[in-house]
This record gives sequence, C-alpha cells and structure tokens, in this order.
Amino acid sequence: MSVQKMKLKIGTVYQKEEGGIYYFRYQVNGARKAISLKTRNKQEAVREAEKLVPLLQATSSEVIAAHVQQARNMAEPEKNLLLSQAWAVYERSPERATPDTVSEVMAYQATFKEFIAWVNNPAATLRDITSDMAARYADEMRHQNIAVSTHNRKIKRIRRIFRVLREFWSGDNPFGSQTLLRKEREEREQDVHRLSFSREQEKQLRDVLADDKYKVLNKNEVRVVYYIGMFTGQRLKDCVLLRWSKVNLNINRIWVKQFKTGKEVTLPIAPELREVLLEAQSWQEDGNSYVCPHIAARYNKTNAEGKNVGNNLVNIDVLRVIRWIGLEPSVAVPGRDKKVTVYGFHSLRHSFASFCAEAGIPQATVTSILGADSNIVAQYYTHVGDEAQQQAIAAVTGSNLRDEVQKKIDEALNLINTSTASSDEILAQVKAILEK
Repeated sequence: MSVQKMKLKIGTVYQKEEGGIYYFRYQVNGARKAISLKTRNKQEAVREAEKLVPLLQATSSEVIAAHVQQARNMAEPEKNLLLSQAWAVYERSPERATPDTVSEVMAYQATFKEFIAWVNNPAATLRDITSDMAARYADEMRHQNIAVSTHNRKIKRIRRIFRVLREFWSGDNPFGSQTLLRKEREEREQDVHRLSFSREQEKQLRDVLADDKYKVLNKNEVRVVYYIGMFTGQRLKDCVLLRWSKVNLNINRIWVKQFKTGKEVTLPIAPELREVLLEAQSWQEDGNSYVCPHIAARYNKTNAEGKNVGNNLVNIDVLRVIRWIGLEPSVAVPGRDKKVTVYGFHSLRHSFASFCAEAGIPQATVTSILGADSNIVAQYYTHVGDEAQQQAIAAVTGSNLRDEVQKKIDEALNLINTSTASSDEILAQVKAILEK
C-alpha cells in the first residue's frame, strides 16, 4: 500500500504517511493551508474535500477562511521549520532512531549537518526541500570517494529524519525514492572483500602470540582473545567482553550473548582454548569479572561526548598481531579515500565457517554457533566443493574421475614398491604423482 495523493479541481487530498489521516491542501492569496479531513478512508476524504471546493472559489480570503473554519472547525496553516532547527526538533521526537551506540547517533547528526551545509541557505525550511534537490545531493555524493554502503546509510539516515519530521513538509518524502540509493554491483569490479585465514596462518598467529620478542599492550590477554575468536567464531566485542560467569571449565562450555544480535549461543571449549583459559584464571578477580579485564577496560573507553573510542584502540592492537605474520590488514581501492580491510579479527569468523564447511559440518550446526543472522555461513556453504567441480568437468569431457584417481594411486604404489631412491626422494615423487 502506498501513500495516497489526489488532485481536485482546487487543492489536493493527500496522506502525510502511509495509512494515515487524509488532509486537504489549498492556497489562499499565495499562502498554503491544510486541514485535516479526519478520515483514513479515501472516498470519504474526497467527498469532504469536494464540499469545500465551492467555498474556495469565493473572492474574499476572509470569507474563505470563515467558511472553511465553520465547515471543518480546524483549518490551520501548515507548520514550518527551518532546516537549521530541524535536528533539535528531531532529537526530541519519540519516533527518532534509537541506535545501540552513541557513535551511530552522532553519525545521524553529522550526516544531516552535511546535508544542511550542502543546501547552504540559512533561510531554508524543511518544506523547501524537494525530491529534485535530494536527487542532486545523491548525485553529488556519488562522486565522493565513499563506499556504496556508506552512501546508502547516509541517504537512509536523512530519509528517517524527514519521516520523523513529516508534519513540517507536504507531499512525498524528498529522500524516499529508491533511485537515490546506489547498487552494490557498482563496486563489482572491486574484488576486495574480507578474507579468511588458512590453518597455517592461524598457527602463525598462535606462534607469534607465544613469542616474547613480539610486543603489544596486554599481550597475554590479546592472546586469550585471539584463541576465543579462533575456537568459537565469535565477534571481537563478544570475545573481549566475555565474563567468567559465562565460562564453565568443569563441563567445558562457554555461553556468549552476542552484542550485535542479542542471541545467546552455547558451545564446547576446544582443548587449545581450555589451556589458555586455565592460564587466564591466574588473573581472575571474581566469578563475574571479565576474562580479559585490561583489554575490556580499554575497549569500553569513551570520550567526553560518550562515544566509544576504545574499540578502535583494541582493534589496532589486534591488527598489529596480523602484521607480525606478514599480512597487510587493509588495501587501497580506486575511488575510495579509505582503505578496505581484508584481514582483521573478523577473518577468524570467516575461517571458522570455512573450516566447518570443509569438514562437512552441517550448516545448521555452524549457524547455531555463529548466530542465525550471519551471512558468513551461507557464503561458505554455497560454494561448490573442489571434488564436485572436478566431477562435473570429468562428466563433460567423458572421463571417469574415479578411474583417474585410481591410476594415480596405482602409479604411486608401483613407485614405492620398485624405487631404490631414498625415502625423502620417494616421498617427493609420490606427492608429485598425486598432485598432478
């Protein structure tokens, strides 16, 4: 169902929001006025408005005002609001967005300030903003070096602000059109995405975290955080802020209530993780304290405005560890001012899903661990296995994959039984046969 809008001989019948009350808008001596028709029924609204049309054809604005006031007893000029004052009104509205973080609230305000600066007219009101202006603003944003997702978040924030302040403008939301949003395929040529760690890379991470020559603040706790991420697949915040009350080493279980989704998952403790958790007990303060208290305190640090700044500090420490094994966390991308992260703590989550998919673990089981909202699971479980692809190619070429594999095995066995070379040489030759 869409918002209704009907032109009459004089004036317009419209809704301010989908499913809302109908209003009748008209002009008197150049001044726009609107009255509520006190109905959500379109036919009733049109009938009521048509009763007022003859009155509006009178020559005296005083007569018009008097008759309309008498007919509906509620005529009033539409409210108006300066663009520069809009945020203060929006901020007081019970319909405003209520993000989970202070930083996202500040992002709403910053985004709206950017738009006000672009309008560059102190006298501009909300009613002055048209869909054409919104389209021009979106086009200008398209030429900025920002990601498609960033562009779309900004448009949706402004759209929300206008929706909340709908009593101060008429017609359609100027930022309501879907054409203002960019398509993800616009970045299709930028094949840059979050990568998972290989098993060898995860081992390298564990090695450098155990090596005293590598230094990072609260390194013993950083090591624990990495192990939690590796062996549970949880997000950085969930790992950093894990409490001892959610860890039971007697039955080898961890409970994680995910900050992003609110979902609580429970999973067994891997032997490697159990070992580092036993070491971590040496700094345990009480049963409900953080497993990594110093990193947790650092992560929860906020600035004077209440915005969290500690999460970035901890993330910097985490990325330092990744650089120790020779990986560069971020890469430059054409058309972007900011680098794009390819390796980070979140890569452990990708690795977890990848290893499970390789091992044939049911998708539902992995989803129960990572969380039902995770698109990471689908990403790895929709990939076709290498063996299945080889079977498809074999079918097209008319060859039998199993026969080809058996030939390699027979050749390797024959080499082992007949070769007089050293064991290392035979091993290398067998490996070459099986991999060709």
